[in-house]
Amino acid sequence: MNILFIGDIVGAYGRAVVKLLLPELKKEYAIDLTIANAENSAHGYSITEKIYHELLELEIDAMTMGNHLFEKKELIQKIDSFDKLVRPANFPPGAPGRDHLIVDVKGTKVAIVNLLGRVFMQCLDCPFQAADKLIPKLKEQAKIIIVDVHAEATSEKCALGFYLDGRVSAVLGTHTHVMTADERLMAGGAAFISDVGMVGAADSIIGMSKEQIIKRFVTQLPEKFEPTDYGPGLFNAVVLKIDEKTGKALEIKRVRKITEPIVLSREEKKN
Repeated sequence: MNILFIGDIVGAYGRAVVKLLLPELKKEYAIDLTIANAENSAHGYSITEKIYHELLELEIDAMTMGNHLFEKKELIQKIDSFDKLVRPANFPPGAPGRDHLIVDVKGTKVAIVNLLGRVFMQCLDCPFQAADKLIPKLKEQAKIIIVDVHAEATSEKCALGFYLDGRVSAVLGTHTHVMTADERLMAGGAAFISDVGMVGAADSIIGMSKEQIIKRFVTQLPEKFEPTDYGPGLFNAVVLKIDEKTGKALEIKRVRKITEPIVLSREEKKN
C-alpha cells in the first residue's frame, strides 16, 4: 500500500498548493491513501467546517490535527460530525472529537492516530501512555497503524518513534513546518521522520508573514501572525510503502515540490 502523508497545510495558500499538485502526485506515486495534517488550514489556526469539506473535495482521505485544534470555537460543537478528522488522543477524557480513525483502503483497514507532544507545548496527558492504551485495541482491527506526532521537540518525536517501533507502521512528526532529512526504517519495521514539513508559501517563516515574525523577534512586542499568500508555493510530504500483510514499512520517501506563484482572490485570502 502506498500512503501519502502531507505536512501541515497552512492557510488558503497551502490549500491552493495542494489543489495544484495533489492530482499528479497521486498518479506519480500510485497513492492508495492520502492523509494530511490540517491544524493550520484555516488562516493558520485550526480548521472550519467549510475548509474540512474543501479538503475532502481535494481527495484528502483523512486529516490529523494538533495544538491549534480548538482555536476555532465552532469546532467544539461540530468536530464530532467530522468523520474523517482525528484529534490528538492524549486530550483529557471527555474532549470532543475522535481519538483515532480506521479507514478501509481496498479491503485493508488502516488506523490513524494523532498524538500531541508536551515539551514546550500545552500540558496534556502523556502521549506515551495514551499510545499504550490505544494501540493494542487498534491492532485488533487494523494491521497498518499510522501515527502523527505533533510536537515541538525533535527529541520527543524520536523517543516516541523508538517507543512505538514494532507496534505501528509509521511515526511521522509534524508541527515545526520544517522538513527534516532523517527519514528511516526503524529496526522493528516502523517508518520514521522527525518532521514532514509544511504546505504553504515558500517565501515565509514556517508559512507565516516573515515581516510580522521578524518584528516580534526584534521588538518582543505582541504581533498578530498571518499566513503568507504570495510567491512560490512549497509542498512537503512523505510517501510510505507498507506491507499489507505484516503492517511493516518497506520504504519512506520525502517529497518536496516548489510551484510557481499562485494568485488568490481577495475572498480566498481571508480563509
